[in-house]
Formats: sequence, C-alpha cells, structure tokens
Amino acid sequence: MEADEVTIREQNFHSQVREYTICFLLFAVLYIVSYFIITRYKRKTDEQEDEDAIVNRISLFLSTFTLAVSAGAVLLLPFSIISNEILLSFPQNYYIQWLNGSLIHGLWNLASLFSNLCLFVLMPFAFFFLESEGFAGLKKGIRARILETLVMLILLALLILGIVWVASALIDNDAASMESLYDLWEFYLPYLYSCISLMGCLLLLLCTPVGLSRMFAVMGQLLVKPTILEDLDEQMYIITLEEEAIQRRLNGISSTVEYQTAELERELEKVKSKKTNLERRKKASAWERNLVYPAVMILLLIETSISVLLVALNILYLLVDETAMPKGSGGPGIGNASLSTFGFVGAALEIILIFYLMVSSVVGFYSLRFFENFTPRKDDTTMTKIIGNCVSILVLSSALPVMSRTLGITRFDLLGDFGRFNWLGNFYIVLSYNLLFAIVTTLCLVRKFTSAVREELLKALGLDKLHLSNNPRDSEAKPSANGHQKTL
Repeated sequence: MEADEVTIREQNFHSQVREYTICFLLFAVLYIVSYFIITRYKRKTDEQEDEDAIVNRISLFLSTFTLAVSAGAVLLLPFSIISNEILLSFPQNYYIQWLNGSLIHGLWNLASLFSNLCLFVLMPFAFFFLESEGFAGLKKGIRARILETLVMLILLALLILGIVWVASALIDNDAASMESLYDLWEFYLPYLYSCISLMGCLLLLLCTPVGLSRMFAVMGQLLVKPTILEDLDEQMYIITLEEEAIQRRLNGISSTVEYQTAELERELEKVKSKKTNLERRKKASAWERNLVYPAVMILLLIETSISVLLVALNILYLLVDETAMPKGSGGPGIGNASLSTFGFVGAALEIILIFYLMVSSVVGFYSLRFFENFTPRKDDTTMTKIIGNCVSILVLSSALPVMSRTLGITRFDLLGDFGRFNWLGNFYIVLSYNLLFAIVTTLCLVRKFTSAVREELLKALGLDKLHLSNNPRDSEAKPSANGHQKTL
C-alpha cells in the first residue's frame, strides 16, 4: 500500500516537472521573439554603462516580459482548441501523453497570474522607474530611483484599492459584500481584473469592427494591385520628373530658410515613396498582380462574413438556450468531445478567426484617431511609448479569449480565472455585447464598401469641394505647380 502511494507521488512529481518544463520552454520562445520585436522598434541610444542605460535596460526586460505574456494570452485559446482535437483523435498515443488537461489548465492559470502581475506590478514599476529621479535630499543613484518607484507604487495601489472599495460598496451594499471587501486576495484582485477585462472587451468592441474594415486597405498597401487600364511607364516618367523638380528647388533654396527646406524634404520623401511603390508594381509578376490580390481580398471578405454570421447565430442561441452563456456552461472537458460541429476542420476555422480578430483589433486600435500618435516606429520609439504599447497589447490580448467565447466564435469553455468574471453571467450584458458587435461591424463594412459610391455622388452633385467625405486624404490641401497650396 505504501509502495503504491510512493509510486503515485512520484508520478505526480514527474508530471508537474514535465508541465513546468513545457511552460518554461514555450515562454522562452515567446520571450526571445518579443525581445527581437521590441528592439526592432526601440530608439537606438549610445551604449554607455551609465545610470539611465541601466534603467532603460531594466524597463526593456520588463516590457519584453509583458509582450511575451500578451503573446501567450493570444495563443492560449487556439492552443487549447487544437489540443482538445488532438487528444480526441489520438487518445492512446504515447507521444502526446504530455498533452493533457492538467497542462492546459496550468497554462490558463499561469496566463491569468502573469497578466495580473504585468498589469498591476511590472508595467507601473517600469514606467515610474523610467521617470523617477530620486527624492530631493537623497543621494542620486539606482537605489534612490528604486525607493521613489516603490513609494509611487504603494500610493497607486492605495488609490486603486480605495476606488475599488467605494465602487463595490456602491454597487452591492449588503452585509456579505461588505465583509468580502476586506479580503484582498479572494475579492479585490479578481474583482479588479474583472473590471479590467470588461474594459478590454469594450476596447475590442471599439477596435475590432474598425480593424475589420481597415484590413482591406492595409492588405491593399502590402500587396500589388492589378494594373487595369493603367500605364505604369507613364506614371514612372511623371513621378521621376516631379522628383527631379523638387530636388532642383531644394538645391536652389538657401539653407537659412528652414521651413521651406523641411516642407520640400517631406514632399520629396512622399514622391520617393510613390516611386518605390510604382517600381514594385512594375517588377511584380502577372500572377502576383492578377491572382494574389483578388484572392486575399475574397479571403478577407469571407472571414469577415463568417465572423458576423457566427455572432448572429450566437445571438439566437442566447435567446433560446441558456447554456450559450460564456459563464457556467460546464463543458465535457478536454479530450472528451469535440466542441465544433465540423470536427477538426471547424476547430481550424475557429483558430483562424481568433487570430484574424486579434490582428484586426490591433489594426483598428492604431487606426483610431486617439491612438494614431501611439503607433511605434522602427528604430524611433521611446521606452515610455513602448511601455504604453505593451500595456495596450496586454489588455487587448487578455480580453481576446473572453471576447471570442462571448461572441460565440468558439464553444471552448474559459478556464481558470478567465471564466470567473462576474459580468459573464449577466444575460443583458452578453446579449448587448453581441448586438453591438454585429451592428457596428456591419456599419463599418457598409461605410467602407460604399465610400467610392458616395464620393462619386458628391462629385456628380458638385459637393466634392465642400469636403463632405470623411476620407482624410480628400481634405488635405494639394500643392500646385508653383509650390503653393490650394485651399477652399
């Protein structure tokens, strides 16, 4: 009997070691990829071992850790879906015994833990540490900056806890709720993360429809469009003449006139960019111009249509079946039954749609006017802006599994703390979220595909000069041949 207990204890120990090793290897890969991404955009500075360099390096490591956690949160739901299908197809295979329900649950718990850690501790510490200088009267150095950062973190924690305490007391003012207010670990942190998750889902609700409509323009910039009734040689000749004319004007202007010089340099950069695009279109093969671009556009349209259709079906399920709610559905478990009607093909489609929604949400986030200046630039992004971008990506990626389950993109149950959010059990919030997503996405797509028709109608009515179109490029002042700008 004792030998059996020892054997079971050893098996549990080895399984835990194996699970932690797999988690560590996965996170190491994500960390390396995140490090290369951040260093690609980080502003290059002089490599001097001074105080600011050490602070920047610490903030860089913390930002890389946060971006890796964000990538893990994005991969969490697709990895769980594909693992469920693999365990269902090969239940007795020896080589996939490491892929089990315990590992999946552990990944969800670690993702939730690290998301809280990055959002409430590491990123505030990186920001305050980067901006700190040390208290007056103390000796300057790393220790003084760490002390100031810790004091700022304590004050921020007290402020947030006070806000949560007041909000909880106002929303639910009964005796049991008031007693739970004094429990930091069991009430404060889950409630606070639930509020952050709701804010992230609302941000996704704003960004994803905009990104779904913007994806067509973004892919149009990345791909080579078909040349229908266009003479690329003539356009190259015209753009070359424009470049030479601007270059001559730039050489003829005195260096003392800084404003005109800067304006002409910006205009020259735009002309060079247009010339580069024309050269790329000219060098592209016929199949790349006439096959890849239409195929990608059709694929984007199909994915967007399927997403809206799934949301519409989920609305009907919510009205007739209470098990469609994202909280408390109690699924069959990992590896016991397929959660998709079409099996492995349906699971693959769900994974593609989840990644597509994430990419669309990021594109939509940086397309919003409020966040346009927030976009990172290659080799010219400050550490403060990198920290802000990492926090934004973390909020979006942490809310992605919740949004995917709420919209009915997948039927995979939310595990760990992701499925314990209070608002997921509110029928009216979930139904309103689905309705808003379907309506806003449809309106954005209709506005996108009817923009050309609206512009032609405005031109036909003679109202195009009034700038009634919402296209920002239409409202820009166009330079004339003599260099002056024509405005209304």
